[in-house]
Amino acid sequence: MERYHRKRTRTEMYIPVVQPDSSIEEIKQNPVQADEDLPPTVSRSEYDDLRLTHRQLQEDYNNLQQECVKLRSENDSLKHKLYQSKLTYSNVKSSVRQLVYFTGLTSIIFEWLIKKLSSEISHHSLPLEDQLLMVLMKLRLGLSNLDLAYRFNVANSTVSHIYRCWISVMSVVLKPLIKWPNKGAIIKNMPRAFRRNFKRCRCIIDCEEIFIARPSNLTARAQSRSNYKHSNTIKYLIATTPAGAISFVSPGWDGRVSDKQITRESGFLELLEPMDDVLADRGLLVRDELVAYGATLRIPHFTKGKKQLSAQEVDTSRQLACVRIHIERVIGRWKSFKILQTVIPVSQVDMLDEVVTVCAALTNLCKSVVPKGTGSK
Repeated sequence: MERYHRKRTRTEMYIPVVQPDSSIEEIKQNPVQADEDLPPTVSRSEYDDLRLTHRQLQEDYNNLQQECVKLRSENDSLKHKLYQSKLTYSNVKSSVRQLVYFTGLTSIIFEWLIKKLSSEISHHSLPLEDQLLMVLMKLRLGLSNLDLAYRFNVANSTVSHIYRCWISVMSVVLKPLIKWPNKGAIIKNMPRAFRRNFKRCRCIIDCEEIFIARPSNLTARAQSRSNYKHSNTIKYLIATTPAGAISFVSPGWDGRVSDKQITRESGFLELLEPMDDVLADRGLLVRDELVAYGATLRIPHFTKGKKQLSAQEVDTSRQLACVRIHIERVIGRWKSFKILQTVIPVSQVDMLDEVVTVCAALTNLCKSVVPKGTGSK
């Protein structure tokens, strides 16, 4: 009996460790081995301590799991914000105002340009949409290559390569948009403001100068020196239709060359037909050159050598000023591409003709500056 009581006392003092379900299954399948591999037993106090530790660890695990889910959600949100902060076409196109500010174009025209130019452009690390966005931003905002390199997270040399490649292709593909229309098209789209006094107007012409950096070569520096701008420039002859479209852009000439010489040698005169009227400012004294092609120059009257203009001359000059405002507005739209207002580095002067052509073509893609109310019915 004493031995029995001692054994019973020992049994009550010890409790076996609880086994996982897999161990129970193993015991059921192999009872002989289970008897041989009985787990060690622990005391009641140790068992309570283990249960308390397990409960604390379980709570810590749940808290860490919740914190992990929260951090993952925050990480995904930050990744999304970081992607949206990148300057890409997919991010810019969602805002019409932002796209027009960066490019001057709507998304419809932008995507049309992509389809028109994609087959001519070599692929690069940047998507084609982002490459075109970069080029248009340089034209529209006049940004430097280094500025664009930081914005698009690429090398400065990469920006230069993309810019030269795209401008070369765009100037060829978009040049047909600068078209010299026939007389029938001019008359059909003649604004009402021209119909009364200038119904034979074929175009309005003006010369514009673009600043360039001072060349180190003395000869080039002297040839590009503009007496009017008192700086080094490249000069272009621009012609617009009465309806407000750019119809002719001459090649670039040194700033020292006169407007008359540019008009005579740029190929503009060969486009004129007999009975054409050409409107211009006082500075373009090319009346004799136009007469040789049967055209007439219409410019405001001079007051030089006169005390005052006659009433008829004043009225004619006022009428000319009212319609010549169109070319000022068209050139203003053309120069909204701010690269034409910056000082062009000497290293980029070789591609200035192409840049001017592209900007003129893009201007023609935009809505006409002539109000609809002045159009013919």
